[in-house]
Formats: sequence, C-alpha cells, structure tokens
Amino acid sequence: MLTITDLRGTEITAEVLESVLPRAEVDVTAAVETVRPLLERVRAEGASAVLEIGEGFDGVRPALLRVAPDKLQRALDDLDPDVRAALEESIRRARLVHAAQRPADSTVELGEGAVVENHWLPVGRVGLYVPGGRAVYPSSVVMNVVPAQAAGVSSLAVTSPPQRDHHGDPHPVVLAACALLGVDEVYAAGGAQAIAMLAYGVEGCPGVDIITGPGNVYVAAAKRAVLGTVGIDAEAGPSEIAVLADDSANPAWVAADLISQSEHDPMAASVLITNSAELADQVVAEIEAQVPGATLEQQIRQALTGPQSRVLIVDDLDTGIAVANAYASEHLEIHTHDNEAVLANISNAGAVFVGPYSPVPLGDYSSGSNHVLPTSGSARFSSGLNTVSFLRLQQRIRYQETGLKELQRGIVALAHSEGLHAHGDAIDIRFD
Repeated sequence: MLTITDLRGTEITAEVLESVLPRAEVDVTAAVETVRPLLERVRAEGASAVLEIGEGFDGVRPALLRVAPDKLQRALDDLDPDVRAALEESIRRARLVHAAQRPADSTVELGEGAVVENHWLPVGRVGLYVPGGRAVYPSSVVMNVVPAQAAGVSSLAVTSPPQRDHHGDPHPVVLAACALLGVDEVYAAGGAQAIAMLAYGVEGCPGVDIITGPGNVYVAAAKRAVLGTVGIDAEAGPSEIAVLADDSANPAWVAADLISQSEHDPMAASVLITNSAELADQVVAEIEAQVPGATLEQQIRQALTGPQSRVLIVDDLDTGIAVANAYASEHLEIHTHDNEAVLANISNAGAVFVGPYSPVPLGDYSSGSNHVLPTSGSARFSSGLNTVSFLRLQQRIRYQETGLKELQRGIVALAHSEGLHAHGDAIDIRFD
C-alpha cells in the first residue's frame, strides 16, 4: 500500500531530493482564480452573498450568519462529559504553553538621552477559521483561540461551515468548544466566502486584522487572495507526517502513526524515512494489517497510495536527517536509538515529536503545542501558529538633545551619501 523507494547507494543531491521527495499535488494558484469571483461578490453584496454561496456548496442556508449565544451554551450543556473533560484539559495545557510564548517588552539605553523601547501589541481583531467538511474539529477551535487570547486580542470571530444535520449551524461540538473558551461571536460560514466575510466585513461582522486556521485548497487560495487586505497565518496544505526511524522503532506503532494522519484527507502525506530495510518491510506489512476495517478505510488507502506518501530507505541516519530537513514536514516523529542526538540536527519541521510516546495525535489534541503548522515544505521558513502570530512589535524611540547631538554628524553624512539632503537638514536645523 505504501510504496518503498530505496535510496541506498545513491548520492543525495538537491536534484535527487527534488525527484524523490513526495509532495501532494495542490495548485493553489489555479484555485485563486476559481475563488476570486466569490470574494468579489461577497465584497460587493455582503452577508446575502455569503449565505447564497454557502447554500450552493453546503446544501443548507442558516437563518442567520451569526450563531445565537444561547445555542453555544446549549451545545456546551449537551456535550458528552468525557469530551468536555478532554477539551478542558487540552485548553489548560495549551494556555500554559502559549502564555510562555509571549515575549517581554524591553527598554534599551544606547547612550545619554538615547532610548529605544520594544513593545509587543496585540492586533485588534482576528478571524479564526475552523474546518467542517470531512471531520469535526473542536481541537482547531482550541488551537486558534488560545494563542490569540494569550496575546491579548480583544475581539475574536470564529467561523465554521453550516451543517445540514444541525439545521444550518456549525457542528455542536465546535460550538461547545467556543463556549468553553468564552468566544461568543461565531458564524455559520465556510469556504472562500467565509474568508471574504472576515477580510472585507459584512453586515453584522466587521472585518478583521488577521485570519488564521486551516482549510481546503479553496480556503488556502482565498487567504492568499486577501493577503494585504488582512494578515494570514499561512496557506495550509494537506496534513503531513514524516517518521525518521531506525531498527529500534516499533513497526506497529510507526504504522499506526502513519495511518492516523491519512485520516485527515485523501491528499494527506505519510512518509517513513529509515536506514533499516527490515523496518520498512515490517511497517508496510503492519499497514496492510491495520488498515482493513478502519472507519475511513477508503480515504486512508487513497492517501497512503498517493504520490505524496512513501517509504524512503537511506544508507544511514545522517542521510535520513538530511532528507528529513529537505522534506521539512509539518509533523516529524523521531524513533531511534539516540533521539536527542538526532533531534540536535533537525532544523526543518513544523513540530518535532520525540520518542515512541510522543505520537503526532498527541499534538493534534492535548500536548499543549499547537497543531496549526506549516505544510508543503514551508517549515523551512515559517512557524506554526503561536502567540507571537497575533502580536506586532512596536518600537518607541525616545531621544533627547544630547542623544541626537551625538549622532548628528554621522546621520548627515549618511543622508548625503544617499542623496537625501533634506534628511540631513532635518537633523541640522535642530542645532543651527
């Protein structure tokens, strides 16, 4: 089910990696052209366009875009006690981790009468997108809301697709998660039209400053299209897991972890990188044994047999580390004899799960880390969603006469070297 590519004896060059690293075939650029008319329609027509477009895609039209607060409370009251307890624990752990991410303000004295202050300020309003198609994601409510609250954002709007089975409201477990987090501004809207609503604002829903949260390719395309009007966290692609393992790994556990991520989407990527051909064969055999009878068996099979999923056998762990860094996966698990030594050389991964008792599903729900992570190799240059995602650094410059006088000659010389003489004049005039 999972294709094995044997790279032993192959010189691992950039060209080789380009040809063998599995990637999902996602064309966000083409999707932008598909969603652009929808975005413009929402911008021109407002809430009515959001409702009409949503009805065409979701097969249901809510009476109102905004979910009534009493429905949020009712969803929480009706929530299964075990699910509620699990969500409360996930929220507690996430709050602790994200509170620790908030940077401290600082003041730097550069000389007499020369001070620069660094202040971290939250954005004013954020829009948080929670998917609602193939699965229900109350965990995504937690992962989006908690860092925004930790940053001190004062206005939060959550949007999630309306569900035919729930009279046009988002799924009740999503609503319950919002209630647990104290979020009362929730909208029954999904897809590109929801992104447009958040970016441009419609009647009853003011526009936001930043949009975060994962979604399908059309949500990613809409976020790309509105970037500049608002900020975005990232263009989330299909979920990815890479497992870097040697012969010490438990093949049944590795197989289970690879299978788990394939539940997300038929285009989800599951990749094993190993220096053990025996482990590779064992993992493939375990997958063949574990998948039959799975709840989402056909989707799992489609994901694991797609071009984005593969086993890569390498000569040694150093080569495996190089391959893992080149792949830059959303999630990376390490199952080796010396996990810490391997970890010390991992530079590119959205989140790293160290050892056999740190599986990716732990991070999906309750580890305290965030599961909104960079995909499609973007972990090379970007981070997962975090508290700083919702903060802006504002610098405050406080110079007195003595501080400016000390720099007068140098600033004027630099200004003249750039041909910007009025810049120098603005300094000189204070001392003439």
